[in-house]
Amino acid sequence: MTTTATLSQTAQRRLDRLAKAAGRTPQQALRYVLRDGFEAAERTVKLVSARMKKGRTIPHEEVKQRLDALIAAHGRKKKKAA
Repeated sequence: MTTTATLSQTAQRRLDRLAKAAGRTPQQALRYVLRDGFEAAERTVKLVSARMKKGRTIPHEEVKQRLDALIAAHGRKKKKAA
């Protein structure tokens, strides 16, 4: 689905800055802004950027493994309750 929206110059500049800070295109960043609002999206980018600068990140494969383990443990609990 394609939708067209007109942003004020101020909102467009804000979106451009947010996209650049997040390493995204303005179109990609707009999805998060529409869902969460500018303040929340900007806050998230700021927090993630700060953690990345400090080296406080988790590799993607480790995140996947942790989530798989969490899902598996949750699934076992539900089966026991049934």
